[in-house]
Amino acid sequence: MFARRLLFALSPLALTLASCSNAATGENAPEAEAAAPFRIETIAQFDEPWAMAFDEGSGTLVVTEKKGTIRIRTPDGRIGEVSGMPKVDYGGQGGLGDFIFAPGQAGTALDRRVVYLSWAESGSGDTRGAAVGKANLVCSTPTQCALENLAVIWRQTPKVPGTGHYSHRLRFSPDGKYLFVASGERQKFTPAQDLGTNLGKVVRLLPDGTPAPGNPWADKPAPTNQIWSYGHRNILGLAFDAKGQLWDLEHGPAGGDELNLVKPGANYGWPLVSDGDHYDGRPIPRHSTRPDLAKPAISWNPVIAPGDFIFYSGDLFPAWKDQAIIAGLAAGVVRVSINGDNATEEARYPMDNRIREVRQGPDDAIWLLEDGEGPESGHLLRLTPASGNAN
Repeated sequence: MFARRLLFALSPLALTLASCSNAATGENAPEAEAAAPFRIETIAQFDEPWAMAFDEGSGTLVVTEKKGTIRIRTPDGRIGEVSGMPKVDYGGQGGLGDFIFAPGQAGTALDRRVVYLSWAESGSGDTRGAAVGKANLVCSTPTQCALENLAVIWRQTPKVPGTGHYSHRLRFSPDGKYLFVASGERQKFTPAQDLGTNLGKVVRLLPDGTPAPGNPWADKPAPTNQIWSYGHRNILGLAFDAKGQLWDLEHGPAGGDELNLVKPGANYGWPLVSDGDHYDGRPIPRHSTRPDLAKPAISWNPVIAPGDFIFYSGDLFPAWKDQAIIAGLAAGVVRVSINGDNATEEARYPMDNRIREVRQGPDDAIWLLEDGEGPESGHLLRLTPASGNAN
């Protein structure tokens, strides 16, 4: 399978066929590079991996698995497991979610770190919601770690029935002062426009989980005082660009996946507008009909089914610097350039399996997680230039 994946990903035909979107709607983009842009190395296997994070000091990689396990991979390839995990509500889109390290921890050994994680938790009756926890990651050996003093610092409000659209991506601002949480609208539509809930929102918190001063509705009671932006559907990617601007990547309905520049107090329109339609075929007014609402920098129809994304900042792929590298559950890897408030798809590269997560490693390589279900079915992949520097 690896050989087939490598040959297909590197073939000029595959790269040409894969480019099919433009700056406005995701259709008819310029052709992808004719030359092979990268080679793929399979590094490890996981069971339904959802997120990953590199420890700044040690280079250890932490991977979350949706059923509720955190695994660690040392730079020399050893695999370990983290104990002390919370109980997750696994099913549908629910389970263990994101994992990030608190900024400013650069010790050479992974012995004690402050970390944040998200997961779906059950409520009373048949209800669920996302939770965010803060803990100490304590390691007695490089492959034996535990979460200690785990405490929930934020929850989706209210908990509702269903197992979809948790979002629960986590990112710290570049200055390390604020924790941003993506909160999906839980497939309930209207809460995204309701400022009395934190569903369908991006929220901005202090590191202890309290609402950040200066939020657009900071003088209102909780959870309104948490809200940074609203009108979101299902955000599966959050990232800051080189200018310190926050962007989100979210699933549309039948069409209309979006990349958005996230601005405080802005309304991104869901479910009032979308560049897609309802799954039963009912039309939704397009973004162009509501100039009073924030429009996406780019939208895709057909969808790319986005996972997470990064803004690449390394030297291994110099021509890709400051571009968005997107993990696509339906489109492989998608590369997008940014021009102000707008974006243009530059290329996409097909992969054998759904790509859930992307990270830039300490080596400046691009690391991917396949969304495989079952033991050793989700692979950790490492992308490096095929020959010389990619462009």
